[in-house]
Amino acid sequence: MSFHTPPMAERIHIGIFGKRNAGKSSIINAITGQNLAIVSDIKGTTTDPVQKSMELLPLGPVVVIDTPGLDDDGALGALRVKKSYQTLNKTDIALLVVDACTGFTSEDSAILEKIREKRIPYVVALNKSDLTDSTISLSEREILVSAKTGYHIRELKELLAAQIPQASDKILIGDLVSPSDVVILVIPVDKAAPKGRLILPQQQTIRDLLDHNAISMMVKEDRLAETLALLKQKPALVITDSQAFATVSHIVPEDILLTSFSILFARYKGELNEQVAGARVLDDLQDGDTILICEGCTHHRQCGDIGTEKLPAWITRHSGKNLSFAFTSGTEFPDELSGYRLIIHCGGCMLNDREMKYRIQCAKDARIPITNYGTAIAHMNGILERSLKVFQ
Repeated sequence: MSFHTPPMAERIHIGIFGKRNAGKSSIINAITGQNLAIVSDIKGTTTDPVQKSMELLPLGPVVVIDTPGLDDDGALGALRVKKSYQTLNKTDIALLVVDACTGFTSEDSAILEKIREKRIPYVVALNKSDLTDSTISLSEREILVSAKTGYHIRELKELLAAQIPQASDKILIGDLVSPSDVVILVIPVDKAAPKGRLILPQQQTIRDLLDHNAISMMVKEDRLAETLALLKQKPALVITDSQAFATVSHIVPEDILLTSFSILFARYKGELNEQVAGARVLDDLQDGDTILICEGCTHHRQCGDIGTEKLPAWITRHSGKNLSFAFTSGTEFPDELSGYRLIIHCGGCMLNDREMKYRIQCAKDARIPITNYGTAIAHMNGILERSLKVFQ
């Protein structure tokens, strides 16, 4: 029997940082008890951040991220170091691995300063204790370990567990429904979703409804009217995929609450009010404006892709302006945002809270409005106010 495991975005992300040959990969293998990372005496074996979902006692479900060495050199090395620093944006707990034989270096101090600046809980592991003096003076966040002998590896895991951020009490949808409420989920068959599977926002919504004793029904958009007619009890809420928003809004009577998965995630992952304000900027676009469209995951783009095809077409039609569009996906997010008039982000189901909030804050710092797919689509269809009533 297999059980549902927490999505990667809902797990604690542990970023492992340090110089080349400090023993980052060896530490990962030691704390996980598995050969997850390649260990070599050759400097720079880890060339890109590598992440692995796993259970790590006593922490529970985590994502461990192994990063390139902070002292990588050359033009390519500089790009790798930049990737390591970018990993901080999704790190819930940072583990800085320092070679105890050489002690802190300028590279170690620089990233530790950045970790503190971002207020990320952290632990410093001084590795290779078997090769150095074990009487080194340590602070409360430092621990002397040896990946080779296993010295203090259990204590390192306990120290990491002690840094776990306070559990969030946020709820995706359970606070919007009561036990036995009927909730209809409109789920078009998305060509981008693997055959036989639901996309993550739909899975998480169904799970949360189950946890709060609501009754969920799943239908495709072409069966919605039939389903509503068959029900003896009026549904408390209809939630739709954003791409079917216009169709669904015409079918669902005005006295039934309606919203979308993306708008639920705008509240769950970020700042809903900020994203509502961003959607209204769509009315004020001018010729020559550039819109940045961001996706938190990478997938094979097909004909009719919502991010690269449908949204640009809808926005152009809505604004009536000659616009430019730029696109990013996965871990890529621009350092410089000043050239954009508006940022439209996906729901962020594949990004953890820290990274999604980082992106929203970057937009706010640059004074660039930001919204997400569903909020923008609802606004362009004139149904945003209706879509927000469920939160009132």
